[in-house]
Amino acid sequence: MSQSPRKVACPGCGKLTPWSTDNPWRPFCSERCKLIDLGHWATERYRVEGDTPTEDDDGSH
Repeated sequence: MSQSPRKVACPGCGKLTPWSTDNPWRPFCSERCKLIDLGHWATERYRVEGDTPTEDDDGSH
């Protein structure tokens, strides 16, 4: 007997979607939700908190 894949809530819209290799957009339900999420990262609507760089912090060590 085959088990059905676990279902997870799409981070974009909340729709339950299968978590399996058959879903090319996982954990999203569709390409649309995946692209909307990517757009939020690209426009800095989503951010990962960190230290604010200072003016004399040029990245070299």
